[in-house]
Amino acid sequence: MRRILIAVITLLSFAAVAFAQARHPFTFDDMMKLKRVDDPQVSPDGKWVIYSVVDVDLAANTRIPHIWIVPISGGQERELTSAQAGERPRWAPDGKRFAFTSTKQNGSQIWIADFDNAAGTVTGVHQLTNIATEASGEIWSPDGKNILFVSDVYPECDGAPEKEIPCDANKVKEAEQSKVKAQIFTHLLYRHWNAFKEGKRTHILVISAAAPGGTAHDQLTGIPRDLTPGDYDAPVFSLGGQDDYAFSPDGKEICYASNHDKNPAASTNNDLWIVPVTGGEAKNITADNPASDTSPLYSPDGRYIAYRAQQRPGYESDRFRLMLYDRQTRQKKNMTEDFDHWVGTYVWAPDSKAIYFSSEESGGAPLFRLGVNHESITRIVQGTFDEMNFAPDGKTLLLTQMSVAYPTRIEAVETGSVEDLVAQMETRRPKNAMGGIGTMTDIVPKVIADPNAHLLSEIDMQPLESYWFTGAHNDKVEGFVIKPPSFSSGRKYPVKFLIHGGPQGAWGDDWSYRWNPELFAANGYVIVMINFHGSTGYGQKFIDAINGDWGGAPFDDLMKGLDYAEQHYPFIDKNRECALGASYGGYAINWIEGHTDRFKCLVSHDGMFNAESAWGATEELWFNNWEFKGTPYDNRELYRKWSPHEYARNFKTPMLVIHGQRDYRLDVSQGFDLFTTLQMEGVPSEMLYFPDEGHFVLKPQNAQLWYRTVNAWVDRWIGK
Repeated sequence: MRRILIAVITLLSFAAVAFAQARHPFTFDDMMKLKRVDDPQVSPDGKWVIYSVVDVDLAANTRIPHIWIVPISGGQERELTSAQAGERPRWAPDGKRFAFTSTKQNGSQIWIADFDNAAGTVTGVHQLTNIATEASGEIWSPDGKNILFVSDVYPECDGAPEKEIPCDANKVKEAEQSKVKAQIFTHLLYRHWNAFKEGKRTHILVISAAAPGGTAHDQLTGIPRDLTPGDYDAPVFSLGGQDDYAFSPDGKEICYASNHDKNPAASTNNDLWIVPVTGGEAKNITADNPASDTSPLYSPDGRYIAYRAQQRPGYESDRFRLMLYDRQTRQKKNMTEDFDHWVGTYVWAPDSKAIYFSSEESGGAPLFRLGVNHESITRIVQGTFDEMNFAPDGKTLLLTQMSVAYPTRIEAVETGSVEDLVAQMETRRPKNAMGGIGTMTDIVPKVIADPNAHLLSEIDMQPLESYWFTGAHNDKVEGFVIKPPSFSSGRKYPVKFLIHGGPQGAWGDDWSYRWNPELFAANGYVIVMINFHGSTGYGQKFIDAINGDWGGAPFDDLMKGLDYAEQHYPFIDKNRECALGASYGGYAINWIEGHTDRFKCLVSHDGMFNAESAWGATEELWFNNWEFKGTPYDNRELYRKWSPHEYARNFKTPMLVIHGQRDYRLDVSQGFDLFTTLQMEGVPSEMLYFPDEGHFVLKPQNAQLWYRTVNAWVDRWIGK
């Protein structure tokens, strides 16, 4: 018997070794093969889930969006629109159609697919919009008769729909055919993030869903009608996340976010406005708050509008609170006053008695439940969650989750048991200090769709490990370590020290295609990351600590966090360390260059180098005005104190500089200035310049060159 047992153990050991050997380190090609899942939507009958999937064709240097489908009970995932590339699917209320966005013809336009519910197949597709200013962001009216969408239009064309659409088309044609490409600016925010506005404004339009091509006529004329005319962006600019506009449950009005301040480049005063779907004068319902109000969502019973709000004007990283606006009394209530974290994506429970939301917390984004009547908050599930919506049964919550070990996948939480447990807990426990009733530990999400599971099973990735240390102000600060594949405790490994951007951002258990820690570790490096003062997920006081102190407490945290890792992880080779960062992380690299020579090399991507000149070249002036407590001509001392260029005489460490021409948050001149200074000071340096990228490197082959260049630079100075 003992011999048999030994034989079995030996066999299992060989099998484990063979399995480990079969798995390979993560590569860039692997990452490009991953399907990028997004935006799950449950069918009105609760049977199907459709969602967006983006495939990357590295050879063609393109991203191809598709719509996939899976039964809500789980099962075979498959592509639904093979002949019609599309994204952002949205079910019609009857479940017999869904709308989606496609660039198949005349740029981005709204299309409608007819759907066979029994077979789960598309039976026909037709184009709904065909306008020169393009269309995206579609949502259905509750009665299924109309569709809202957004388009970048010319405000001077405002007027009757039959005149506005041709006017926009003529202006687009004139701009395309003109030999002169010069522009005249009359106000700030003439460019934003990675594009020039070219005199256009983002507006919300509505069209009859029964009007293919916008030619039929009904009560809304069948031609797209602009519901937010004027020389304002409505909705406001967003890099993603929840929509900033919504239909009321009766379909008679919409609520949207728009900033009408005289100088929106220096203002975060986004307000919520309501307007009838038939058109008319918009009404501001948050005029009493001079800070940002966004992400409106009507309660299913129509009584409330929930939204996220900040309180400090000009501060884009103030705490996001969850507010309720009573449509009858017009009173507002802060539902998360005692909750010291940002409210992220949220959704109403179908009975209007609760709101489920995600919130950043110590490197994750758990799922929380807020009881509207009892105002209790409960942490439901640990993880990193984002998009969410309910199935019609009112009990199944679909959401997306990611991890450092896998990109977005679709999961489901059965909230029926959650509601029962909450009811029991509310009768037994008083509210805790956060205004909630504690944490549930036995709720486990079910994976509904994970098209990358097979590919990831063949890759050797090490888990994210957390550690805590005493940082600046004697506060506890969190750091993370990721070991390389085939890790051996008896070896010494070089370090890639990654510094996150924001600065109000955070490292954690989430996925990134631009700065992927697992990919950085894959060629034999230990990854160390620190959530320094200013990072999100540790309370608003911790976030605020970076204001006016960019090179102070954060730098202290970074150095102490790396010291701790060197002392407590014996496999770290402290003589072979390279620091890398982008955005604020790029600034931190530039600051490090002038304040320590502990690193053998540095990589600075899109970082601020000269704080004074960066102010005049950026577009979102509210950011610099807040972080440096005024303008350079009002508070020059603080700008100069924390400006890396002031310490150029100390520059010694070899540095790779990376910048994109279309980066309008941190103008490309910052990268050129930095590289020029390094060269003039005789510091070994190179610059990787992208004429066709903005703040992020998004094109597949550009991303490939980025990783190749960065890794080659690090290998050159501290490689294996």
